[in-house]
Amino acid sequence: METTPLFRNAELSDAGKIAEIWNQGIEEGNATLETEFRDEKFVKQWLINRDARYTVMVAESSGYISGWLSLNKFSQREAYRFVADISIYVHRDMRNMGTGGFLLDHGISTARNNDFHKIVLTMIYGNERAKKLYLSRGFSSVGVLHEQGIINDKWIDTEIMEKML
Repeated sequence: METTPLFRNAELSDAGKIAEIWNQGIEEGNATLETEFRDEKFVKQWLINRDARYTVMVAESSGYISGWLSLNKFSQREAYRFVADISIYVHRDMRNMGTGGFLLDHGISTARNNDFHKIVLTMIYGNERAKKLYLSRGFSSVGVLHEQGIINDKWIDTEIMEKML
């Protein structure tokens, strides 16, 4: 088995695996405020409808997709065109093995290459493993949004982080 994953742009044929990993994050309730599960059809359409600057990338080892990352629009307003929102999802069997850091490093590089000035992210407050990863890559905390969403009938706080490129 390869020790270093391949980092590449997502393809339509990856949609099923991206949906599976995305749904793990939704199901576990500690990585996203998303509540609707995604299927392969949804992900294919999501990939098709994206502007090329807002890349979706996967980490792959020996044909196995271990995680994915997307650069997303921060806002529809033109003034924010140099700010990307970043999302990272790692397959539950590949966590704590460096996949998240690998994806994040390549996502930062891709954001620079795609002429972004800054990356922002919103994470569930208290997810210390994720926060440690982001801090290790130069992100800083901007603040906490209290009671930002509801998961399992419980109000969830989120933390916003940013990295200037």
